[in-house]
Amino acid sequence: MPGEDSRRIVEDAPAKINLSLRVAGRRADRYHELQSLVVFARIGDRVSAEAASDLTLDLRGPFAAALGGDPDNLVLRAARLLRERTGANAGARLTLEKNLPVASGIGGGSADAAAALRALVRLWDVDPGAAALGEMAAALGADVPVCLDARPALMWGIGANIARLEALPRFHLVLVNPGVALATAEVFQALAAPALAHAPEAPVLPLFATLEELLRWLAGAANDLEAPARARLPEIGAVLAALAASAGCRLARMSGSGATCFGIYADEAAAEAAAAAIARAHPGWWTVACGVSDCG
Repeated sequence: MPGEDSRRIVEDAPAKINLSLRVAGRRADRYHELQSLVVFARIGDRVSAEAASDLTLDLRGPFAAALGGDPDNLVLRAARLLRERTGANAGARLTLEKNLPVASGIGGGSADAAAALRALVRLWDVDPGAAALGEMAAALGADVPVCLDARPALMWGIGANIARLEALPRFHLVLVNPGVALATAEVFQALAAPALAHAPEAPVLPLFATLEELLRWLAGAANDLEAPARARLPEIGAVLAALAASAGCRLARMSGSGATCFGIYADEAAAEAAAAAIARAHPGWWTVACGVSDCG
């Protein structure tokens, strides 16, 4: 429309990978106290925003169809919340390029919402401040705050406690999803978590000078959601076995509440070769090799 801002703001929404995910227990309000070492892959969705009179969302990409029936996508919810909290008298034509599988344990929806907030802050030229933006992110979902600044972090509690880590040692990932969505709520319902009388203490922040140190730390910090997720979706076991058997895999584990799993590899060549071999053996799986942001 004449007179509208002609800028097109683009924000990446990288996949969030839980290298570890410990569940301390269940609080009185039914939320679970967690501790997780999180990194962000160099692949993900993408959100773009252009000026418009209304708020609209266009879905594109290989996994767009999986979101087609959701009239209340997190991207739109983020836009409405930012407009409400800042008083912005503006609309936006939003586009979500959905490259990540839906309901797959790698924070796609949370990363999309965080990217929408960042894009619209720029498009609408509003400055709610870091604290207020964090509160908006938390209102949208427990994983949205950590996705606002997509760098390695140790997070604990129910998502609000986030400590950014120094750059981790270099490594590469292979991500594999069996092509079956797995609802987070179902996995938590199947988890036998003890009731907590009080919140756990803040964890000691780890330091990793080498990949070996990171792997040793991860060996003692598993994903407590893996067992209930595998019980509900046996395909996860097959994915983990394929990753563990691939040449160069140093650790195979499930991310988040599943069903996406990851393998850690020391270098790009090993990760690319492993991804190619797994894709050949299992053409129905979503398989990709990628680097990790702020590592090395």
